[in-house]
Amino acid sequence: MNDPSPSLATSLEERLRAGAFVMTAEIVPPLSCEAADLLAKAHPLRGLADAVNVTDGAGANVHLSAVTAAALVKGAGVEPILQLTCRDRNRIALQSELLAAAATGVHNLLLLTGDKPEAGDQPDAKAVFDLDSLTLMETARALRDRGELPSGKKVDGRAPFFLGAADLPVDPPPGWLPESLARKVAAGAQFVQTQFCMDAGVARRYAAALRDAGLSEIFLLIGISPLRSARAARWMRHHLYGTIIPDSAIARLEAAADPRAEGRRMCIDLIAELSETPGVAGVHIMAPGNDQAVPAVIAEARKQIR
Repeated sequence: MNDPSPSLATSLEERLRAGAFVMTAEIVPPLSCEAADLLAKAHPLRGLADAVNVTDGAGANVHLSAVTAAALVKGAGVEPILQLTCRDRNRIALQSELLAAAATGVHNLLLLTGDKPEAGDQPDAKAVFDLDSLTLMETARALRDRGELPSGKKVDGRAPFFLGAADLPVDPPPGWLPESLARKVAAGAQFVQTQFCMDAGVARRYAAALRDAGLSEIFLLIGISPLRSARAARWMRHHLYGTIIPDSAIARLEAAADPRAEGRRMCIDLIAELSETPGVAGVHIMAPGNDQAVPAVIAEARKQIR
C-alpha cells in the first residue's frame, strides 16, 4: 500500500482554508461484523481523497455503526467525514456520539436528518427524530465552542469539529434565496456537500447565488458522479430527489461505445471545470453501485487541476 500523498497531509479544514480544491468521496459501511470488509472499501481511497464520508444507516438500512466505522477508517490512514443522522437516536444518544467522535479524533461531521424508516428494509422501525439537523448542528457547535451540552453541563476535553451540512443545488430563478442553507450556516455549518449536480452551468449559477446572498464563507462541495450508463442516470434523476443530470449528459452516455468509460471521462472533465468555478471549493464524488470507479477518477482529475 502506498503512503498517503504529501499534499493530503493536512486536514480537510486546513486544505479548504488554504484555498486547495478538494475532492471527497463516500463509502457505505458494510452489513458485516468484520472490520476488514469496511477497510477494503476505504483503502483504495487512501492518499487520493481529501476525506471520505462514512454514511450513517444509508437508505434507512442497517450497516456497521458509522461512529465505529469512522474511527476504523481514520486508523487506516483515511480522513473520515462522519455522517450523523437524527433518525435513530434521541438527544442523549446523539450527544454521546458527538463525544465519541471527538474522543476518537473524528472531527469532520456532516449532520443530517436522515431517511425515514419507510425507505428501508425494516419499514416498521420506529423513527426517533428527537432533534432535527439544525438543532444537532447547534449542539455540536456548543460542544466545540463552549465545551458544554445543551443542559449546561461542562464537558472535559476538546471537540474541534468541522461542521458540514447537505443541500440541494438549484438553477436559481430571479429572486431566489438560499433560505434553507442560510439557516444551516446560522446554526454552525462551515462546509456543504450537495446532491448530484452534473451541470457545470447550474453549479456556477448556484454558487454565484450563494455569494450574492452573503454565504461566501461556507465551503461549497458540489456532488458529482462517474455515471455508469444512461439508464443509471435516468434512475438517479427520477429516484434521488434533487439530482441534476442534463439531457445532454444522458445523450452522451447513450452514444458511447463504452458508457462506463465515458461516464468517468465526463466526471473528470466536470471536476476540471468546477475547479475553475468561483465559489466552488471542491467536489463530493458519489458512485452508487460503481465505487471502483472513484479512485481512478480522483487520480486522473488531480493530474488536470494541479
